[in-house]
Amino acid sequence: MKVDKIRGLDKEELERQLSGIEEQLFRFHFQKSMGQMDGLKKARANRKDRARIYTVLRERELQAGAKK
Repeated sequence: MKVDKIRGLDKEELERQLSGIEEQLFRFHFQKSMGQMDGLKKARANRKDRARIYTVLRERELQAGAKK
């Protein structure tokens, strides 16, 4: 997911996306421990998307704090 698309989403949608990514990463971790890991690139992309979402959420939090 691109940063521009992430920035266009509201907070609730970002949190929904984040919970979906967390669930997928949990499944990937479980599959890896069982030796059935196939989508290593997808897991890496999910980790990067998760970091991007956390970054955008933190930027918004800091902007809201600066306005007070």
